[in-house]
Amino acid sequence: LGDGPRASKLDCRIGAIGAVDELNSALGVQLAGAVPDGLREPLTRIQNELFDVGADLSVPWGVTERLRVEQGMIDRLEELCDAFNAELPELRSFVLPGGSEAAARLHVARTVCRRAERDVLAGAEELELNPLVLVYLNRLSDLLFILARTANARAGVDEPLWRPGGDR
Repeated sequence: LGDGPRASKLDCRIGAIGAVDELNSALGVQLAGAVPDGLREPLTRIQNELFDVGADLSVPWGVTERLRVEQGMIDRLEELCDAFNAELPELRSFVLPGGSEAAARLHVARTVCRRAERDVLAGAEELELNPLVLVYLNRLSDLLFILARTANARAGVDEPLWRPGGDR
């Protein structure tokens, strides 16, 4: 862990850190391919911030002078949500993951983010963790959904929409 002690791979913090690392890797896959205009910079910054999230999780909450998720990081995510969402049409149906390849990869990252959030929440049941980590991951999953919609819109690809009963 970040403050020195060793922990079992089954420790809740290790699971949460691993899920955040997997999310960072999913964003790396996105960035390795074609990225719609305007998305590369925020996704690159988020990759760096996810290292901060992992560092925060690796050190007990009471330890001071360590890298922590701060409100400003969350504020930036919310600003991005507002800015990208303003370009999109209003949702009138549930969106299925998919459409363009970039959108599909962003949806995968979104689902990994939701799992990371659940893993951190489970860890917070056992240990005191920075509550802003949960807020950050929650807002990030919202942003990844919005960015997936943005990727489809910028590619001129219709969003796949849920239809009750599918193709029956």
